[in-house]
Amino acid sequence: MRIKVDFDLCQGHGECEGEVPEVFELNDDGKLTVLQEEPPEELREKVLQAKKYCPTMAITVED
Repeated sequence: MRIKVDFDLCQGHGECEGEVPEVFELNDDGKLTVLQEEPPEELREKVLQAKKYCPTMAITVED
């Protein structure tokens, strides 16, 4: 699994960090960092939830 974020769409809402802080981190300025672009399989469900709840649909998950 590989995560891609469209940073032009991301508005720093932080829903992804709330779902899976092991993978996403939002700094104090609202800038998102992807901590693991290829997270382990055991985080798949959490990553898919982060994608689902992203209000700007900025997250893509590829297999």
